[in-house]
Amino acid sequence: MVVEHAVKPADLPQVKLQQQRSYRLINSKYPPVSVFDDVADADEFDALFALQALTNPRLQAQAGNLALLPRSSIPFGITGCSYAVAPFTHVNPAGSRFSDGRFGVLYLADTVQTAISEVAYHQRRYWAKVPGLAYERFVFKALSCQFDDVSLADLTSLPLQHAVYHPQDYSAARTLGISLRQQGCAGVQYGSVRNNGALCWGLFSPKPVTQMLQSGHYEMIWQNGAISAINQIVSYSE
Repeated sequence: MVVEHAVKPADLPQVKLQQQRSYRLINSKYPPVSVFDDVADADEFDALFALQALTNPRLQAQAGNLALLPRSSIPFGITGCSYAVAPFTHVNPAGSRFSDGRFGVLYLADTVQTAISEVAYHQRRYWAKVPGLAYERFVFKALSCQFDDVSLADLTSLPLQHAVYHPQDYSAARTLGISLRQQGCAGVQYGSVRNNGALCWGLFSPKPVTQMLQSGHYEMIWQNGAISAINQIVSYSE
């Protein structure tokens, strides 16, 4: 049974997080954009980006739509800056749980397993729509992320039967996400819908991120209409 009552952002408790470790899975075909990692501030970025764009016509496509993210929100100087920025400059127009596609959200999970569960669900839905796909192998990077000194709206105060946790219908969660972001909220803490009992976070800005490192590589095997196996193929020490 889904609880449909609307949530007022002001009624949600806040959770303050310090040095929070989290994880994210991304397709390995997306390389980091070095220009984000090679500079220490916004002025250096603009100068270097303009210079590199003269010789690398693909740089704009790799960096994404920079108009979607204020320079002041980019955590220049951190390890893995481009990984932190990517969800905000490469926004899925179809949207996500807490976005209608007009802005990005950095989704993070409490463990690698939770991140795998979240990504595997969406991969199943996507590849099931590809006609005649009998077998394929997809490789993903696991990213270890640390973010710090941020207060988030705590959705774990809501029951898992609430509409914001609906497995497929994101309308209630998107309405809430838009409202929270408009009111200046930094993001949300919520229960994982794909890994019961686990925690996830959705940051509305990359600014709180202090580090994003590769922690491993995983493969998902698509076979006979389903993901038949998920294997770790590379592991890095954190």
